[in-house]
Amino acid sequence: MPVRRLRPPRETVHHPLFARFYAKLSPLADERAGVADLRGELLAGLSGRVIEIGAGNGLNFAHYPGTVSEVVAIEPERHLRRLAVRAGHRAEVPVDVVPGVAEALPVKSEAFDAAVACLVLCSVRDVQRTLAELLRVLRPGGELRFLEHGRAEGRALAMTQGVLDRTVWPLLFGGCHTGREVRVELARAGFEPVTHRTLRLPERGLPLPTSPCTLGVVRRRVP
Repeated sequence: MPVRRLRPPRETVHHPLFARFYAKLSPLADERAGVADLRGELLAGLSGRVIEIGAGNGLNFAHYPGTVSEVVAIEPERHLRRLAVRAGHRAEVPVDVVPGVAEALPVKSEAFDAAVACLVLCSVRDVQRTLAELLRVLRPGGELRFLEHGRAEGRALAMTQGVLDRTVWPLLFGGCHTGREVRVELARAGFEPVTHRTLRLPERGLPLPTSPCTLGVVRRRVP
């Protein structure tokens, strides 16, 4: 099924310095902080057509199982999108990298068997619009796999996250917010919970504002 190509908007997401920083940092996090293993866990068992929002530099692509027939990868940032295209050429499954934003996905409704949000809901401009779009493009019963950092349980770190999110953090890190309550947002959007587990990245050392993470699965309810 073809992607619904729209005229690309003007560069609505433009973080050239952060994009280059992320492109250098993310492979190190995969290797040294165990993120690569989490990507494999996140994507294990997927099949059919999959849409991935905020694909970044395409580090997930190598982890998609052969049962996936196509990945449509949405990435709004120009530099990261170029890197994602290269990663898509190396992937063992078909990958189509498409410009677009998560709040207005350039694809048809109920066109996908599964969706993936990996370290991206922190930086979308409107979480509920993004989740509404994912509900729209998923078939009934389709899964959304997510790996996201979010609000800390401890009071001190949660307060720190709140201060950072209201001040410098989004400016420095491409619109990222450290303390969004991902599971609350998913429930509010109408997704049905399936499973989740909480974790910390990195596992050792001093906690970072982005250390509290959740890996999980929700689905679009079947009418």
